[in-house]
Amino acid sequence: METKNKVLAMLLAGGQGSRLKAMTKDTAKPAVPFGGKYRIIDFALSNVANSGIREIAILTQYKPYKLNEHIGIGIPWDLNRFSGGLRILSPYASEEGGRWFTGTANAIFENMDYIDEVNPSHVLILSGDHIYKMNYQKMIEYHMEHDADCTISVIEVPWEEASRFGIVNVDDSMKIFEFDEKPEKPKNNMASMGIYVFRWEVLREYLIRDDISPASSHDFGKDILPLMLEEGNTMMAWKFKGYWKDVGTIKSYWESNLDLLDSEDSLNLFDRDWRIYTHNRNLPPHKIQENGEVKNSMVNEGCIIGGKVEHSILFSNVCVKEDAIIKNSVIHSNAIVGKGAIVENAIIMEDMVIKEHEKIGGDDDHVYLLSPDGIVIG
Repeated sequence: METKNKVLAMLLAGGQGSRLKAMTKDTAKPAVPFGGKYRIIDFALSNVANSGIREIAILTQYKPYKLNEHIGIGIPWDLNRFSGGLRILSPYASEEGGRWFTGTANAIFENMDYIDEVNPSHVLILSGDHIYKMNYQKMIEYHMEHDADCTISVIEVPWEEASRFGIVNVDDSMKIFEFDEKPEKPKNNMASMGIYVFRWEVLREYLIRDDISPASSHDFGKDILPLMLEEGNTMMAWKFKGYWKDVGTIKSYWESNLDLLDSEDSLNLFDRDWRIYTHNRNLPPHKIQENGEVKNSMVNEGCIIGGKVEHSILFSNVCVKEDAIIKNSVIHSNAIVGKGAIVENAIIMEDMVIKEHEKIGGDDDHVYLLSPDGIVIG
């Protein structure tokens, strides 16, 4: 990309994700395991790499150790560069003392010195919490073609769910004329995905104004975007078509993992033209023993299967003993399912041991999360 159109990606990855319960007790939501071998943040990072964006900063906050360890210097995503590449930015102490980022907009504001040093023409704001594949270059080109100050990526959601989202109302040219935050009676079903492209000189001005506003919650959706619209900035909506999910609850996390087993899976982890990258643990191949049986499942490296696995996702080093049954479940790394045990409609966290003939889950109306703290029904 030409220097005059230099793009910097800012990836917000500090979310706690408290509705995921024990899965985020000791780590930030973007670092939660997903899809047998990945972590949630791998999808946004791989999108950045595949889109040809070479400068990205990751903003961390809540319990970042596992996230930082996973990201490292960005080798799996080819972001370990001397010039540009990946930077991890954390909250820091100033003359006024240390403080947490107080909102999505504040997180960007607190790192304005870094952005000014990079000196981009445009800033791409991303979330590390979502599962999707997107070519950001197409959105950026659309933004530049329309000479917009801000472009928001939107997706059509089911009408019955539209009131749960921030809805973007547009005219026939996709120019935004109204934001509706979780409306009771939405005018359309185009929901904001929390992915924005801004002209940096414009965003910079609004971040400074927002910081000194006592009434602001310092959030893009609640404060920055409505004010920009009110003051007549050119704001466009870019429609995304594809799989997208905010895995914000135990049930949505479970559903999104099992979506990968659907014969019409639109996410398609096997697409060689748009790979999802992550760290390779260099484990031996999985092994299905004489009495083992696997149907419509993803089984990762190092697993030993002596029982029956059906419609499930197994992360690495999972051991399924003889006569055990796993169905409609997500089993994290290093878990052991004892002889004759039954696991159904469940999520089993890392390192958990299920005893012989123990039963976890089984109720079609609920999802069961087994953690060191016990069982939570989602």
